[in-house]
Amino acid sequence: RDKALAPQAKRQAIRIMLSSGLALSERRACRLVGLSRDAWRHPPQTDAFTHRLTARIIDIAHTRRRFGYRRVHDLLRAEFPGINHKRVYRLYREQGLAVRRRNRRRKLTGVRTLLQAATQWNEVWSMDFVSDQLASGRRLKCLTVADDFSHEAVQIAVDFSMSGQYVTRMLDQAAQFRGYPSAIRTDNGPEFTSRAFMGWAQSRGIRHILIQPGRPMQNGYIESFNARLRDECLNEHVFDSLAEARQIISAWRDDYNQVRPHGSIGRIPPAEFAARHRQAQLASQRSAGSTTMQT
Repeated sequence: RDKALAPQAKRQAIRIMLSSGLALSERRACRLVGLSRDAWRHPPQTDAFTHRLTARIIDIAHTRRRFGYRRVHDLLRAEFPGINHKRVYRLYREQGLAVRRRNRRRKLTGVRTLLQAATQWNEVWSMDFVSDQLASGRRLKCLTVADDFSHEAVQIAVDFSMSGQYVTRMLDQAAQFRGYPSAIRTDNGPEFTSRAFMGWAQSRGIRHILIQPGRPMQNGYIESFNARLRDECLNEHVFDSLAEARQIISAWRDDYNQVRPHGSIGRIPPAEFAARHRQAQLASQRSAGSTTMQT
């Protein structure tokens, strides 16, 4: 019914006319469609580069099932410099690799509290719990900690149960490598409102931001991170033991920080974004120091 414009569509139209029993010659069918007989008889052949690119796209899509063509293109840029995202999209669609859309829950209407965006690395950490279970049915708890500015996964602790003291010990371990944040955002769970946690935050001069009860989107950064953790790791594995769960989740965290591109920070991995920010901040401090000395 529609006019065939692309060469692929024209070849399909000719194929239909020749096989429909209308007694049309090949010359007549090509003339009606507007395609030369030479182009009909000699369709373009896929070169070796396209074969290699298609195989790599399929490999990435099967390994990272929740990645769309944009993220696949981000991962391919280092291996195939200058590759166009439209070419990746065409090959991605030809292989039927489109990600199935999930049914979204009905959104609640009402007043929402906007998040105060962090402006520096290590300024605000967001924390929350994710539940899972072993193959035996025993419940697992994952405590996730993310940096609001760089979107890095600061830490993911996995255990059967966690108290307020457990949470503070884990944060002290994370601070040995990164330093303590200026503020921490949590919900009103008993681990975060316990005396152990509140006293720990006060003794270290950390501002504790508590969201309103029943308002998880006030902690939207960690909610988004936890959704990725469920889709790309927890839902893809069945853990037989606590040690296996810790190993797989730790490997996913390293991949998230070092390899996986993040759309909100320029489509680069969070660790690379944080490193660039620290370098720029250090250069700015040096420049300000040299200017002061000259003055």
